[in-house]
Amino acid sequence: MDIFSFGPIAAILDGTYKLVTSLSAALDPVVGTASGLVAVVILTMLIRAVLIPVGMSQVRAEYTRRRLAPKLAELQRKHGKDRETLTRKTMELYKTEKASPFAGMLPLLLQIPVISLVYAVFTHSMIAGHANTLLTEHAFGAPLGTSFVGLSGAGAAVWPAMLVYLAVLLLIAVVMTVSRRVLALPVPDGQPQPTGIVRAVSFLPYVTVVFAAFVPLAAAVYILISAAWTVAERSILRRMLDPERKVSPGSIEPRPSH
Repeated sequence: MDIFSFGPIAAILDGTYKLVTSLSAALDPVVGTASGLVAVVILTMLIRAVLIPVGMSQVRAEYTRRRLAPKLAELQRKHGKDRETLTRKTMELYKTEKASPFAGMLPLLLQIPVISLVYAVFTHSMIAGHANTLLTEHAFGAPLGTSFVGLSGAGAAVWPAMLVYLAVLLLIAVVMTVSRRVLALPVPDGQPQPTGIVRAVSFLPYVTVVFAAFVPLAAAVYILISAAWTVAERSILRRMLDPERKVSPGSIEPRPSH
């Protein structure tokens, strides 16, 4: 059974479809055949703008985990051999600090239905009983409803369009590289540097590039814009919400005398 044929979900899918098609139609006089692609970019930015408050909670959760890291390490040292006691003490610590070990996971969970909707919009030939005209949309000759892998098996005649896919995948790889450097919080003094499995896990974002090769171009563009937004948003919010950033209320920077 296709979950997107279920009444409420089908209605949401149809609403997403109509939003993208409306944006594409409005943009057509301005950007021409790239209107569908630009519509996906705008849709992505609108979604991420709505999720800014959730991003703020995620950044606060990061600083909370960093603040509690020494205490968690001490609990691990004391009760590492007693998993039941360690779990109980850990939960007590989070309760005392009015924090949650699961804080910050909400943005990741919210992204799943969103990317699923974008994927469905560009893969279903029928949506809410009508034909999906978005599957005929192209951007610079590349079909938005086809994946990089799908286009690869179509023969040499698609190579001009293939450049669009390669560019998107390359940009995702670049954003993931920047993400590893920008989004990694510095290790507090006295804490061991990440090694072994932890260090290897830091390379997992590159799996996104592989995933993007199997989804329609429209979904890959969503991944690219969303990832770039995350890097920029997290950098800004970390400066704004840094608990160690002390600014005196009402303080005014002295102006240079002339």
